[in-house]
Amino acid sequence: MQHLVDPDSFGFLITDLSRMIRAEMDRRVAQAGLGITAGEARTLAHAARAGAVRQNVLAERMGIEAMTLSAYVERLEERGMVTRKTDPADRRAKRIELTPAANAVLATIRSIAADIRAEASRSLPRDDWENMLAALKIARGNLSDARLAGKDAA
Repeated sequence: MQHLVDPDSFGFLITDLSRMIRAEMDRRVAQAGLGITAGEARTLAHAARAGAVRQNVLAERMGIEAMTLSAYVERLEERGMVTRKTDPADRRAKRIELTPAANAVLATIRSIAADIRAEASRSLPRDDWENMLAALKIARGNLSDARLAGKDAA
């Protein structure tokens, strides 16, 4: 029995793009000689996006195990790029905060990401690219709302 799936369905396209972007980011971060691993670079980028955030929340947002994040954070802390501070709302929890030492590395990461975006969008009219980003934000919001509604119903 043959199982037919659409290789260009939303889920496959998003998964393929995510995998390709991640692989290219990993390759370029390694080539850039930043002195950090690709996982540490992702940690910095996600921490910059989140601001001061609990370590467990950051792990969830990144889709990685807390112990994996802990190892990344420990190495970044040793390099002076992040600090772990006690969360005033819960003294058992630690919040991750970037230090000024992370700024130069984040600037390089942003530049790498901009180059990859330019390559991905090179044959698309700017309006089409902007409309696609807007549509993806709506889809993300819809799924987030559905997840929250599911939690409220439980």
